[in-house]
Amino acid sequence: MASNPVINMFKVRELRSRLFFTLVVLAVFRLGSVLTIPGIDANVLFKYFNDLASANKNAFASYMDFFVGGAFSNFSIFMLGVMPYISTQIIMQLAVIIFPSLKRVVQEDGGQRKMATWTRIGTIFVCILQSYAVTVYAGSIPGCILIDPRWKFNILAMLTVTTGSMVTVWLGDQITARGIGNGISMMIFAGIVARLPNAIVELTKKVSDGEIQFVFVIVVLLMWVAIIALVIYEEAGERKIPVHYAKRVVGRKMYGGQNTYIPFKINPSNVIPLIFASSLLTLPLQLVSMIGNNQDSARWVAKLSSALTPNGLWYNVLLVLLIVFFAYFYTQVTLNPVEIAKNIRENGGSIPGIRTDKTEEYLQKILNRLVLPGSLFLAFIAIVPTIIQNLFKFPQSISMLMGGTSLIIMIGVDLDTMSQVEALLKMHHQDGLTKKGKIRSRNL
Repeated sequence: MASNPVINMFKVRELRSRLFFTLVVLAVFRLGSVLTIPGIDANVLFKYFNDLASANKNAFASYMDFFVGGAFSNFSIFMLGVMPYISTQIIMQLAVIIFPSLKRVVQEDGGQRKMATWTRIGTIFVCILQSYAVTVYAGSIPGCILIDPRWKFNILAMLTVTTGSMVTVWLGDQITARGIGNGISMMIFAGIVARLPNAIVELTKKVSDGEIQFVFVIVVLLMWVAIIALVIYEEAGERKIPVHYAKRVVGRKMYGGQNTYIPFKINPSNVIPLIFASSLLTLPLQLVSMIGNNQDSARWVAKLSSALTPNGLWYNVLLVLLIVFFAYFYTQVTLNPVEIAKNIRENGGSIPGIRTDKTEEYLQKILNRLVLPGSLFLAFIAIVPTIIQNLFKFPQSISMLMGGTSLIIMIGVDLDTMSQVEALLKMHHQDGLTKKGKIRSRNL
C-alpha cells in the first residue's frame, strides 16, 4: 500500500519543523495585522470603513488591504506589510540597470549582500514616507486620533508603522531561511488568503439579499476554475533550448561531450511583474488619496484619485503597461542572454544549428517570443477583477479575490511551496506529493 504523502510530511523531522515554524510566523503576522496603532480609536475606525463600504466608496482601502489581509483598514502595526520593501527592490534593480558603477559593485564578491543591506536601508525611508501619508489619512477621519497634540501622534504612528514593516520583512526572511517557501511571497499569500472567509460570507449575503443573481455566481466560479487551469498550464510550460558540449581534455581527464538543455519558461519572471506593478501603483495612489481627503475643493485632485482607483480605466491601462514592462525588465535581469551565451562559449558548448557568434541573438529572439505572450497573459489575468466587477456587479473585495494578482500569487506561491516540500520528501526517501513525485512540465 502506498504511503500517504500528507502523513509523510509530518514524519520527516526537518520538514515538520519547517512547516510548524512557517505556521507560527504567519500566525504572528496575522496577530499584528489586528493590533491597532496606539492613539487610534478602533470603534471610530470600524464605523468609518463600514460606512465607506456601504456607500461603495471603499476602493482605495480595499486595494490597500489586498496585500495585507485587512491590516490597512485596521490601522494596524503591520498595515503596510512588505510592500515598502518590494517598492525599494524595484528602485534598486532599476538603479543597477541605470548606473554601471552600481552594477559592477553588485557583481563583485559580496555584492549581493551589499545590495540587500542598501535595500533594507532604503525600505526605512520608503516606510517613513508612506507612514506619514497614513497619519494624514487618519487625520481626515473625525474623532479617529486620540492623542493631542497632533505631532506626538504623527511621530508615534510613523515609528510604529515603520518598525512594523521592517519586522514583517524580517519575519519573511526567517521563513525563507528556516521555513517553507519564499518568505516575502508567503506574507503576501497569507494576507490574501485571510480575506477569503469574509469574501465568501459577503458574497453569500448578497446572493441571499438578491443583490447578485446566483447564476452569475456560477458563471464567475466556472471562470475562476478555468483561469486556475490556464495559470497552472502556463506555469508548467517551458521551451527547452538544446546545448551540446564538445569533448575537451584537461590534464589526463576528458570533460564534456554531453547534451543538455536550457529550460525557458513561458513566463520566466513568474508573479514578479504583477507584484512590482501593483506595488509601484500603490505609492501614488496612496499619496493622491491622502491629498484628496484633505483638499475636497481641489477638483483635479478628486478626478485624479478617481482615475487611479483599482477599478478605474487609467489604473488598469497603467497596470497592463507596467506588467509588460516589468516582465521584459525582470527577464533581462535574471536571464541575461549575453551572460548565458558567454557561459555556453566558455564551457565549450554550442546550440545545434546556431553559429557560436549568433548564440546571444538567438537566445534573445527566443526570450522575446516567450515573454510577450506570457506578459500579455499576466496582464489579462490582472484585469479580470475589473471585468467581473463591471459585468456582474460584484463588490470589489470579492472580485479582487476571484482573479488578477491574488490568483496568480496564490497559485505561484502554492506551486513553489509544493516544489520545496517535494524536494525535502525526496531527500528523505519519502513519496512525493504528486503521483509520480514531480510536477511534469510541457516542452514547447
